[in-house]
Amino acid sequence: MTTAVTDTAASTTAQGTATNAEVCIAACADTYLESGEVLAHAVGLIPTIGARLAKLTTAPDLVLTDGEAFLMSEPGPLGKPASAGGTIEGWTPFRRIFDILATGRRQSIMGASQIDAFGNQNISLIGDWKKPKRQLIGVRGAPGNTANHRVDYWISRHSARIFVERVDMVSGVGYDRAAAVGDTLRFHHIGAVVTNLCVFDFDETGRIRVRSIHPGVDPQEVIDQTGFAIDVANVPETRTPSAEELQLIREVIDPRGLRAREVAN
Repeated sequence: MTTAVTDTAASTTAQGTATNAEVCIAACADTYLESGEVLAHAVGLIPTIGARLAKLTTAPDLVLTDGEAFLMSEPGPLGKPASAGGTIEGWTPFRRIFDILATGRRQSIMGASQIDAFGNQNISLIGDWKKPKRQLIGVRGAPGNTANHRVDYWISRHSARIFVERVDMVSGVGYDRAAAVGDTLRFHHIGAVVTNLCVFDFDETGRIRVRSIHPGVDPQEVIDQTGFAIDVANVPETRTPSAEELQLIREVIDPRGLRAREVAN
């Protein structure tokens, strides 16, 4: 099922006003616009819905999984195994994921406990690594992801505790560190950082910038909740999902409204 996305404001009226969660979902879906046939790796409910929305609209070649080993041409209910519904089109064991990762045929939307102005991500610890104040989940797959393929980030609660001047430990590699090692990280690519307040991308120097601010969000709040200097002058509003996208989100992908658990409406 592939649906064309329209961009007319009038088209959203049939489905009502988009919620903040739905604006975030559309922004996550947009990260896959030019992906082609790659494996989508989405961490979090909003990114997962976004990947499914992209598959059904602007990125039909995107490869989805059921969260485990099955490849799905039509995903089943959120949070359920492949046996609960959907259409299975293939199977890949966990060991094959590393082969896909190494060839760059994968795209991740990851979370972060900290992100700095050049996109360095931390999910490992808070404080001095020799004696951290808080131990988190470890670097996980972040180094390999940022070395081999495009990575985007999703932050459900934008705050100055997450967007910091300098991360306590680098898990995912940012643009400054990638540039410092040269051609070794030639496949490094951080695309966007989607939050519940705005969408960031990166300028030609590799520094983060505000690409758009979500409808109804005060630009000053974005400044106040970011721990380094940003410019919000003349920043456009994040697009709202079309009527077709809203129908898919509400009736096909997430009819139970689980998206509201991650982002307040």
